[in-house]
Amino acid sequence: MFSCSFASNRLTSASSCAAFHLARRLVSTTTTSMSLRSPNANDFQELSKRIDKVLISHDAQTLLKYNADWTGHYQGRSKIVCQPQSTQEVASILKYCNKEKIGVVPQAGNTSVVGGSVPIQEEVILSLERLDGIVSFDDENGILTCGAGCVLQSLQEKVASYSHLMPIDLGAKGSCQIGGNVSTNAGGQYYYRFGSIHANIIGMEVVLPDGTILDLLSKIQKDNTGYDLKHLFIGAEGTLGVITKVAIKCPRLPTARNVAFLACESFDMVRKTLTCAKDELGEILAAFEFIDEQMLDQVGNRKKIPVKHGERNYPFCILLETQGSNDEHDMAKLESFVEKSITLGNVVDGTLAQDMKQVNDMWEIRESCNPIIREIGYNYKYDISLPLSDYYDIAEEMRERLVSKPEALVVNWGHVIDGNLHLNIITPGDFSADEQIIALIEPFIFESVVRRGGSISAEHGLGQSKNNYLGKYAKKDDIVKVMKLLKSIFDPNGIMNPGKFLPSTK
Repeated sequence: MFSCSFASNRLTSASSCAAFHLARRLVSTTTTSMSLRSPNANDFQELSKRIDKVLISHDAQTLLKYNADWTGHYQGRSKIVCQPQSTQEVASILKYCNKEKIGVVPQAGNTSVVGGSVPIQEEVILSLERLDGIVSFDDENGILTCGAGCVLQSLQEKVASYSHLMPIDLGAKGSCQIGGNVSTNAGGQYYYRFGSIHANIIGMEVVLPDGTILDLLSKIQKDNTGYDLKHLFIGAEGTLGVITKVAIKCPRLPTARNVAFLACESFDMVRKTLTCAKDELGEILAAFEFIDEQMLDQVGNRKKIPVKHGERNYPFCILLETQGSNDEHDMAKLESFVEKSITLGNVVDGTLAQDMKQVNDMWEIRESCNPIIREIGYNYKYDISLPLSDYYDIAEEMRERLVSKPEALVVNWGHVIDGNLHLNIITPGDFSADEQIIALIEPFIFESVVRRGGSISAEHGLGQSKNNYLGKYAKKDDIVKVMKLLKSIFDPNGIMNPGKFLPSTK
């Protein structure tokens, strides 16, 4: 038996490492007073009666892909992975686990970087990878209905064949699944263009902890009858139920797509260029990303950077994309914008993609940032949002704070157009967490974000990395109290993704 007192399981090479990176920060008590137990051999037999594919192993290596998160910082100890192939099988699993008070961790593509999709103890992992069917695509209305286990890139390719696009695009699109995207309210580079997942989900099918199936799917975009329950499950990180199907609106694929890769000498110039882009490009502006020199240096060791100042990278580079329906019109606007930005002195160098290969190559530079730094050394990841006036100041502040740790590099990129900064600290060649570096970063970075009026999690969620900061650095106590009330209504036994999302400390 184990009580429902979950502590984050952040992996380090030294057991003393900042009390597991402040992750075993405090012994937790979860949001309910109920206790959960470890599944046993009898539970495996019972679960096997309910679905045709249940994996069980006492060998940690066998189930490592399910127990370890993408960053390698978190690892659970689950010995049972259920792989249902239908909503009814999901309902049967949850109903049994709820009755037996066994924790369940819903898992999609397992690309979380905050430990949200892996167990903390020995909870049952509920993998959605076999719920990967396309239910329908309504070409006239542009609505895709599909299983939660569909890989995002496969959905992009599917709707593109009908001349539509998915309103979400992520660097992890080749492995992340739509159910996980919705459950974490993932953002991505086209957030400015198409809005959040909340704005694009038409409906969903959800299984509650007691096995009840809620059919919230819809074929219409406007429905003003009753509480819009689907929004409770978007961004809830699997703590209220399991999303099994989604209906998502898919805009028409643009017939004109252009990309510019521009260089700036200061972040103030980046901001001015963004303002100019909004003014000059208007309705065709789709994405505006930035990468700083320190990150470009790392990417440049593996890929060719389109614009450089001799042998060195510029302090900042911008990747800008337009989407429209008239290539000649859009290119004329883009060229005019670039010319004006150079004349104003905000852009000092740049190039325009001449074909789709160059478009993809430029995006590959941006999307390679995460995987590249994972290969270089230990990565302290911070996904934050800030007002543009303070956006890059926090990076400079962190560099000053880490001056006593010259081995720690602060590298940055992000969706600057919506205020989302991906601030990362890496230690090249050293893949273990450093207790002293952690102590310099946290909680200083969160206090700094809050002081500037930002958010400690822009799009990655809370998971087991930031859940205990809810109520302290994010959301007021009365708001957290209502969140816990919702949790107790939907999941009174506390079986859904225990130890995540909501504060688990007193």
